[in-house]
Amino acid sequence: MQTRAKSGFNQPRLEPRLLLAASEPKTTKQALAVPNWLAAMKAEYNALISNKPWTLAHLPTHRQAIGTYYHQDYTFYHITIRIILSITLTYRWSIQELNVNNAFLNGLLDGEVYMAQPQGFEQDNPNLVCRFNKASYGLKQAPMQWFERLQAAALVQLKFRPSKCDPSLFTYFEEGHTVYLLVYVDDIIITGSSTSLLKSIITKLNVAFSLKHLGVLDYFLGIQVTRIDPQSLLLTQSKYVKDLLLKTNMSDCAPVSTPMQSTCKLTKAGSPAFGDPYMYRSVVGALRYATLTRPDIAYAVNKVCQFMAHPLDTHWVEVKRILRYLKGTLTHGLQLTSLSSTSAPSVQLFCDADWASDPDDRRSPSGAVIYFGPNLVSWWSKKVDCCGSI
Repeated sequence: MQTRAKSGFNQPRLEPRLLLAASEPKTTKQALAVPNWLAAMKAEYNALISNKPWTLAHLPTHRQAIGTYYHQDYTFYHITIRIILSITLTYRWSIQELNVNNAFLNGLLDGEVYMAQPQGFEQDNPNLVCRFNKASYGLKQAPMQWFERLQAAALVQLKFRPSKCDPSLFTYFEEGHTVYLLVYVDDIIITGSSTSLLKSIITKLNVAFSLKHLGVLDYFLGIQVTRIDPQSLLLTQSKYVKDLLLKTNMSDCAPVSTPMQSTCKLTKAGSPAFGDPYMYRSVVGALRYATLTRPDIAYAVNKVCQFMAHPLDTHWVEVKRILRYLKGTLTHGLQLTSLSSTSAPSVQLFCDADWASDPDDRRSPSGAVIYFGPNLVSWWSKKVDCCGSI
């Protein structure tokens, strides 16, 4: 099973950054002093240099060099993949996964971009900077440049049309055949009504960009896809949750049966401030990503998210309770089944709110779920004011 770190257009690095283990370096200087980390950095650097992404130059007086890396998170639409998987199950289509090699290096830059030389890998005169010849990892504009190149140079040429609702979805309707293609940074998921047509499209994409054909979809964006039978599958994040428990030293914790007690009322006061706000935010952010296949923790995670600015000890206790609940339910996930093949699938929304019950601001905790046929495809838990606006 593979896990691949991502960053890209309209998608986050789709597994959020977990806490570093105590033995892992936290700075570049520390990493350079560890042989294994240094070897890995050299291998990555050499792979990058082989593509000649930049040339060394003097920085023009009117320009400013950016730092070595740019970090940004992105939003993406998991509801789309759940709907596509539901359709795939109904018609028993094959669903394949592709990975683009060195995706960002395919992007074309507009204008001049300069970057400081990577720390520990300076060449020649350390006063020189890197003038980019092409887009590369770490550039703020690289994800968009890659996405635009993929769309213009390949997908449009193959008669795919971009979705108006989800920019990561492309559709193909020609000669009675249907193909859906989803782009998540350098991961591509493709499915359709004709196996031979899928093979043809994959071959043509591989001509335009170097691809890895990973075969039948079984793992993407930190989510494991397990086929239960021809008409159902299970989406889980067992490995992701195990990693989170390991990073928080909770691997041996005692499980509990619920993510939050029904009588729990979290407030902004009433206990000492938590000693490590960064750890609190990191863990809660990781728990938010776990809700992608675990709607059962959505309410509890939403509650602890409300105290990111100033977490208290009582809030951390509830975070640990969510982790203990996940420990006892590692194999739980989201099951999808085939839709009715004789009638159009129904779309149902269920919503409820607890009227003005928040003790701090008297707003109303609200929750909703949306079903596409028998499958849960979207859900949320949030606070609204008494008039119903968010």
